[in-house]
Amino acid sequence: MPITEKDILFEDNHLIAVNKRAGDIVQVDETGDESLDEKVKKYIAIKYNKPNEVYLGVMHRLDRPVSGVILFARTSKALARMNDMFKNREIKKTYWAVVRNRPPAESGTLIHWLIKNTQKNVVTAYQKEVAGSQRAELSYKMIGELNGFYLLEIDPLTGRSHQIRVQLSSMGCPIVGDNKYGYPRGSRKGSICLHARRLQFIHPVKKELVTIFAKLPVDGFWERFEGF
Repeated sequence: MPITEKDILFEDNHLIAVNKRAGDIVQVDETGDESLDEKVKKYIAIKYNKPNEVYLGVMHRLDRPVSGVILFARTSKALARMNDMFKNREIKKTYWAVVRNRPPAESGTLIHWLIKNTQKNVVTAYQKEVAGSQRAELSYKMIGELNGFYLLEIDPLTGRSHQIRVQLSSMGCPIVGDNKYGYPRGSRKGSICLHARRLQFIHPVKKELVTIFAKLPVDGFWERFEGF
């Protein structure tokens, strides 16, 4: 499905942000499916009548079954500066997740050490540091409950692969639909109830505070939580 104006959350000469649909891949992989960055390039080429190659820099990613705000750079200068900001943890990322099991505490901090099996694309979380592991930390708070489902707001303090998914599962709260990390069944739509809700940073060129907010998917389930 192509990118349209309604998918765009923020756009200027330096950056463009999209509300990613669950199921989209950010960059091309072995599946050969059209990637989100290619869709955004096509959107820019059509909107601005650019027949030649469109520049677009990828600075972060979301897992394929995850929805929400993702940011691209439209210039090499913006890409370099934003990459530094991500590296220095100057970007505040906030996610929403829906789980079926009530968290042991309404808020808290989770710290694990993660190891990724690249062949199986699965991450294992350990309570203590082990050889080859990476430290992962996030904070969470429960912000709503609806029909036996619990809505969590999550602020990751590190940016590890599958971090939120495996850390919540290790707490006993696998994300709804995420059968890779312990939920009993997967979604037929190939999605999980994890959404990149908000991205906040200082603009790399204008030096102004930017807050980008992504609406929840309209899929018959997620939108019930929009009022929280």
